[in-house]
Amino acid sequence: MMVILTLGILTFMIACIVMILASILAKKTIMDREKNSPYECGFDPKSSSRLPFSLRFFLIAVIFLIFDVEITLLLPIASTLGISNIFSWMSTSFIFLIILLLGLYFEWYHGALEWSE
Repeated sequence: MMVILTLGILTFMIACIVMILASILAKKTIMDREKNSPYECGFDPKSSSRLPFSLRFFLIAVIFLIFDVEITLLLPIASTLGISNIFSWMSTSFIFLIILLLGLYFEWYHGALEWSE
């Protein structure tokens, strides 16, 4: 037990020393207006370099990610059919699919899936 504690403390100390050395030896950057502005052949930018972002696109992307993760959770259900009770397998699958469909209906009802208005 004492060996594990000693190795843990030693590892922690080495990690702290490496982080301190890295912050001391790191190249310091000087932030000024020229380095923070976008490069346009030496001229001042004519307009903002930040383009407006469509919130509808962001919402569709988030909904896609959510349903993509849910599909990933659905895939192992098929492989567990042979090793589980058929009643528990059916009830779990049915409840999970109902939750997915209710979420999809909720997004559709509130117009989150409509791309154009």
